[in-house]
Amino acid sequence: MPPPDPSMTRIDGPWRHLDVHANGIRFHVVEALATENHPAESAERPLVILLHGFGSFWWSWRHQLRGLTGARVVAVDLRGYGGSDKPPRGYDGWTLAGDTAGLVRALGHETATLVGHADGGLVCWATSVLHPRSVRAIAVVSSPHPVALRASALTRRDQGLALLPGMLRYQVPFWPERKLTRHDAAELEAIVRSRSGGKWQSSQDFSETISYMRRAVRIPSAAHSALEYQRWAVRSQLRSEGRRFMKSMKRPLNVPVLHMRGDADPYVLADPVYKTQHYAPHGRYVSIAGAGHFAHEEAPVEVNEQLTRFLAQVHGT
Repeated sequence: MPPPDPSMTRIDGPWRHLDVHANGIRFHVVEALATENHPAESAERPLVILLHGFGSFWWSWRHQLRGLTGARVVAVDLRGYGGSDKPPRGYDGWTLAGDTAGLVRALGHETATLVGHADGGLVCWATSVLHPRSVRAIAVVSSPHPVALRASALTRRDQGLALLPGMLRYQVPFWPERKLTRHDAAELEAIVRSRSGGKWQSSQDFSETISYMRRAVRIPSAAHSALEYQRWAVRSQLRSEGRRFMKSMKRPLNVPVLHMRGDADPYVLADPVYKTQHYAPHGRYVSIAGAGHFAHEEAPVEVNEQLTRFLAQVHGT
């Protein structure tokens, strides 16, 4: 099958598609349209940036783009994904944090509330520590603090078995890219099924989303870029840059934090979330009943309720 064009990510809906330049590359950004109740110009409303996880693209936040109000809500294709540029380098924690801080400025704001899932959540943590002036608050889905996640993966057998085998398999060159994209990216669907709840898997929403994901990961260089996130996460631990990054992540966090985890998530278990409280002791920790690793897609009503309450507190509305 011929590889999809990046334009396939420009899916129609109650949003608009933008190309935004930040940190030296171009990002595909999707902005929810203002409603009758919130007709103010974009720059007058607080900014909320949605950051997706591994193997996905902005579409994973479709329910939040439709459901969150009272703010300027944008979802981004991360570096290397979807319709954004796919440079060969820059998938380390410092550059990814710089991407997000740069996007805040490029969108005309001084600060933003960051919302992230999995890898996107790790970008939220990194940006809040490395660029604190750009971050008003963070909300994450199944994305514990990076130091807590590493500690749990190395000391808890259950979390290590859930997390490490796949990440270690991704370290070899070429073969993981091929496996992720062959047979119309059937491997990606298998990964999502193994981490999500059965109720969502039987829905039309799941079928539509998997169809989009399987096409998006086959965009030239997208699979390689997605795997580079995983490769840096492992390889950096063996180098001085990884030790410096983890040391920097231990700085006190001074922004409001909301962590949501599906109580049926088989990939990110409860222990690293518990350990996260050491780094964000004043954060709010919520369990989403019946949801797996993709709570924002599996239980969007509950997640949107939690986000709406959190954003109202953060923005003072």
